[in-house]
Amino acid sequence: MTTLKFDISENRKTLIVIAGPTAVGKTSFSIQLAKKLQTEILSADSRQFYKEMVIGTAAPTMEEREGITHHFIGHLSIFDYYNVSMYEQDALNVLNELFKKKQYAILTGGSGLYIDAVCSGIDALPDVDSTLRENLQKRLDMEGLAVLLDELKNLDEEYYHIVDKQNPKRVLRALEVCLQTQETYTSLRTRSAKKRDFSIVRICLTLPREELNNRINLRTEEMIKNGFLEEARKLFPYRQLNPLNTVGYKELFDYIDGQYSWELCIEKIKTQTRRYAKRQMTWFKKNKDYIFLNPFEEFV
Repeated sequence: MTTLKFDISENRKTLIVIAGPTAVGKTSFSIQLAKKLQTEILSADSRQFYKEMVIGTAAPTMEEREGITHHFIGHLSIFDYYNVSMYEQDALNVLNELFKKKQYAILTGGSGLYIDAVCSGIDALPDVDSTLRENLQKRLDMEGLAVLLDELKNLDEEYYHIVDKQNPKRVLRALEVCLQTQETYTSLRTRSAKKRDFSIVRICLTLPREELNNRINLRTEEMIKNGFLEEARKLFPYRQLNPLNTVGYKELFDYIDGQYSWELCIEKIKTQTRRYAKRQMTWFKKNKDYIFLNPFEEFV
């Protein structure tokens, strides 16, 4: 049995972060902990923000959420504009109200950038010139993401190694900042951490690679049984929108477009999800504040 000890003053409000790669078991772990602490959960999974993306993001079901208030799940549409700075402020507003009545709050998800925004803040990155943004978008459409990734590697190799390379929005944002400021995106993001008026305990759930890969494969198959393809067909007309440029949906869109067989599509989803999980762990391991736990150990 694992004992979770929080080294804090009794009067100090505490945010408990439950991070980890996709399919590791964050949802059930967080709900179990929330019930023990009698508190609420804030999602930091940027894909689960969108109400049209339910099956493909493995969003907690209504049954799973029963009895526990969840924030930031299905609160946006894929047509809405939203960014990490907006999320930071929204999450802090929720925490401010929550800590008026609760000792603890739980923040859970696999989007490291969004977790870091709540814990230590996102620096006020500059507004980007609209012409620069339009030019980069045109280059993405004409030259492809790989070319822009090469440019990002030259401008900011540190961020290149941790960015979600399947997410054009993240890549474009980093390039915008690098080109406009002539500084690295990394330096601007990490220049100074904002102080929070609550304690933070960071937990990262982890499993042996083979076990995690098996869970990814099984969950992919479960998503398909639950109607992932039907969900993707409904979203296919809007596949150019940024929220849909993500693992699972992209492969299904290519299948619907006739680019490869159904069997190859399923295998590609599994492969890309495993790669995504690896990138997530790379991000979390860089932060020495995390406590690494097996999600299936008993805890008190």
